[in-house]
Amino acid sequence: MYIILPVKIGVPKEVAEGENRVAIVPETVEKLAKSGFEVVVESGAGRDYNLDAAYEEAGAKVAGDASEVYGEADVVIKVSPPTDDEIGHMREGQSLICFINGPTHPETVKKLADAGITVFSNEAIPRTSVAQAMDALSSMGSIAGYKTAIIATDALGKYVPMLSTAAGTTKAAKVMVFGVAVAGLQAIAIMNRLGAEVFAYDIRPETKDQSQSLGATFLDSEDANEEDEADEKEKEDEFVEYEPEGFNKFMASLGFYSFAEPPRDEYVVEGEEEETEDDSDEGWSKEKLDADQELIRERLPEMDIVITTALVPGRKAPVLVDKAMVESMKPGSVVVDLAAESGGNCELTEAGKTIEHEQVKILGPVNLPSEMPIHASQLLSRNMHNLINHITEDESEDGDEKKPKLNLDFEDEIIAGTCIAHGGEVRHEPTKEALEKSEAS
Repeated sequence: MYIILPVKIGVPKEVAEGENRVAIVPETVEKLAKSGFEVVVESGAGRDYNLDAAYEEAGAKVAGDASEVYGEADVVIKVSPPTDDEIGHMREGQSLICFINGPTHPETVKKLADAGITVFSNEAIPRTSVAQAMDALSSMGSIAGYKTAIIATDALGKYVPMLSTAAGTTKAAKVMVFGVAVAGLQAIAIMNRLGAEVFAYDIRPETKDQSQSLGATFLDSEDANEEDEADEKEKEDEFVEYEPEGFNKFMASLGFYSFAEPPRDEYVVEGEEEETEDDSDEGWSKEKLDADQELIRERLPEMDIVITTALVPGRKAPVLVDKAMVESMKPGSVVVDLAAESGGNCELTEAGKTIEHEQVKILGPVNLPSEMPIHASQLLSRNMHNLINHITEDESEDGDEKKPKLNLDFEDEIIAGTCIAHGGEVRHEPTKEALEKSEAS
């Protein structure tokens, strides 16, 4: 099914409190203009780091207010979900691209669908190699992981690296990172560069190698057991020459050498070692996961910093650090919870606040990418540009004057997955389920 519509890009100023990013920067406007797009940007949308003059120089029209942007645009590009007032400015047939998190904001998606708006959600972009250049969630995750490491370092009342001074040597801080996705990997990398002793954990087996490649020690109960049994195993592996005793020794001395052979139930003869079956699975067993949790509880009191980054799209964040675990940590240690906006990975986290419990600081920062608006906007804008190119096509015949048109091919995996509302209907199943629950309650 193909739907061809004209395209004019609109970029309004973000109105959400604390949102300092802009969806399209002048660098991208210039690329869009060369591809035949018209771009209208609300005055001040780029804040203090992307000025109106820079947008105009790149080829954009600067509008005096948001209503002018919404009135002219065919495709509206935003960062945060639209407010009710912004939805009121929109018209049937328009398209919207933004971070909207449908399962968390199903009512907003429903309002947009009822208004006849086609909605593309940045969170819904498939995690495939083809869609990687459009994956704004990963771009923002990388920035959030970096900022989390910096916040944790700033909150800790001690050096992070080991330092030798005239007054003596300070030990390197020990850092534990829960969740080894984009944000967690970035946090590991930054902490390692700062000189910390970094540890990591995730329930996915493949993350062990990823963590270790960035210099972290992956907490693994099987590794710990192997260390505990190393001395005993070494003794078992030592070669001990068998010496027959008693009657066997007497018979061997008479030339009956079979009596000189060791009993097979006590010794393994070289070359006749027992074959072991490979019982490895794709995932870890429940027994191993339980043992891992026990190991984490044992090691947590050693940590100076704990960084948690585990998020489940459309659901409340899992609790990884409970109250008892916080109370086991040393005075002056720090927990930075990147999942604060989704309920928190720490039981004591309060979104947007720093609290102290038993001399341990728990920080719940929100919207960290917005605290680095220059690079966050630049990376987000590049992701948006790639997505715009994917959902449009050039209809010019001679190629001299490009004529981009919106092309919604719902057989395309990226378009089908990212478009969560179209034609007056909510298309995204998790959002529909969340909406049904919301309407039933």
